[in-house]
Amino acid sequence: MDQKRYEIRIKVATNYVDDHSDPNIDRYVFAYTITIENLSDIPAQLMSRHWVITDANGKIQEVTGDGVVGEQPLLSPGDVYRYSSGAILETPVGTMEGSYRMHAESGVDFDAPIPPFTLAIPGILH
Repeated sequence: MDQKRYEIRIKVATNYVDDHSDPNIDRYVFAYTITIENLSDIPAQLMSRHWVITDANGKIQEVTGDGVVGEQPLLSPGDVYRYSSGAILETPVGTMEGSYRMHAESGVDFDAPIPPFTLAIPGILH
């Protein structure tokens, strides 16, 4: 039995992109920056992503694919990897959550959960 502990910490920062949004046609663009840190004692590579994006109307988009922004970064113990991407919603508020599929150098595949976070235009939530 593999007793190693795999721990990936994920932090998210979001921004509303006013220049690319158009509320008149229900287009709300958000940018987000993800910081991924390998807190484990073994290297792990980010192989794929799975996102669940939900707008305020309950419309759900699922996004899956290899790596992130065209990369499959290998994170050694203590390494930090940061990237930025975006999402387009039909409502001024929504949420995102998901997971990264990781492949540890030990041969074990595991999921690193991405906790839910909110996408919202400034001032809309109290």
